[in-house]
Amino acid sequence: MKVAFCASEVAPFAKTGGLADVAGALPLALEKLGHEVIIIMPGYKSVHQAKLEIKKLNKHISYANIGKAIKVYFIESDKYFHRSNLYCDKHGDYKDNLERFAYYCKESLNLLKEINFPADIIHIHDWQASLIPVYLKAFFRQDNFYKNIKTVLTIHNLGYQGIFPKEEFPKLGLDWPYFGMDGLEFFGKINLLKAGLIFSDIINTVSPTYSREIQSEELGFGLEGILSGRKDSLYGILNGLDYNYWSPETDKYILKNYSLKSIEDKLVNKLELQKICGFKQDGNIPVLGIVSRLAEQKGFDILAEDFESICKLGTQFVVLGIGEHRYHVLLEKMTQEYPQSISVHLEFNEALAHKVYAGSDVFLMPSQYEPCGLGQMIALRYGALPLVFKTGGLADTVNSQNGFIFEDYNKEDLLGTVKKATEVFQDKKKRLGLVKNAMQCDFSWDVSAKKYIELYEKAKSK
Repeated sequence: MKVAFCASEVAPFAKTGGLADVAGALPLALEKLGHEVIIIMPGYKSVHQAKLEIKKLNKHISYANIGKAIKVYFIESDKYFHRSNLYCDKHGDYKDNLERFAYYCKESLNLLKEINFPADIIHIHDWQASLIPVYLKAFFRQDNFYKNIKTVLTIHNLGYQGIFPKEEFPKLGLDWPYFGMDGLEFFGKINLLKAGLIFSDIINTVSPTYSREIQSEELGFGLEGILSGRKDSLYGILNGLDYNYWSPETDKYILKNYSLKSIEDKLVNKLELQKICGFKQDGNIPVLGIVSRLAEQKGFDILAEDFESICKLGTQFVVLGIGEHRYHVLLEKMTQEYPQSISVHLEFNEALAHKVYAGSDVFLMPSQYEPCGLGQMIALRYGALPLVFKTGGLADTVNSQNGFIFEDYNKEDLLGTVKKATEVFQDKKKRLGLVKNAMQCDFSWDVSAKKYIELYEKAKSK
């Protein structure tokens, strides 16, 4: 099968979040299964920082190679993409984002014919690529080259939709009938993700539970009606985890590598984490870890309501991340009041993140909603038992056999579950059983890639 990936960010060339990880890893897994894959993304300034050889196809297109034979094509434009950041600067979103990604979408379709890649599937990701199925219908279907191409749209986070003023609609080059209730119109504005939901052949999200949640008013962000109407074409596939990179057996950032067979060596990493944090080095004290954006969506609203109680549980609490200023202030205050109980690192630090996963006994991820989440999967691999709210991908990966779940989103249920986790920590036999279950979980891309092939076959049969 021929598959063209279209995503606005792809690791290692450009990244702001999990989308880049998926768009960089899934094509490699598909190639392993024998499929022919290309990737098309904007040619940002950052692509050259990946330190891979980049060649010119023509004046407006360059490319690099990853995997065995995957070409990553870059849509070049000094006007639109030669900037320091992907979507915004310190003043906010770039004012011309609609034009930028409309250009990217149209040129991605032109490129397919230019390189003679008659894709069976164009796999598009999020709002930035959501004009592709619209343009495919409006401008390209009359060309025999494009007539059999099907589209699959993956929603990574429904909260980001690409909404723009109605007055900018002419910039898309579409006729006005495309702006309407059955098109791009959304409460009097343009909504690019809505366009993708309507015009794509198949829609999927990054976990089965999230695919159901987004059909509700609570998590549908105004698009629940459309999603419910297309529920027969809506699926959920868990993101995979790159176990070549996230593996305690080979991790270059941690003090001592370990595996299920040498689980006792995890203690060495715990003692090192305690030392880094200025804590008492004692294997009998439970260490709770967080690696997260410090935001309300990530559960910091209910955490903030009762940080003090957690600090008084006799645990050691490590927090790594950056985010909303109010949480920075609160966490810094907590470290002053409870220096032996909480250590806060307000930064993005890749090496320390690995140390937190390897050194923690319990990994907190109490998100309000989480389309998929990778943190809990990493924690499972490293034997740090996840403690999560029952939502989205968290509900699909964590259960009572490999971690801890709370079902009512409030500070009382969260604190009660933290207490339960600390009690289990003291029961060495029970804790070891959970850790073994956790480390044996398989959320590899090999598993997810096979499910995507099934999804592509469904799209082809449309």
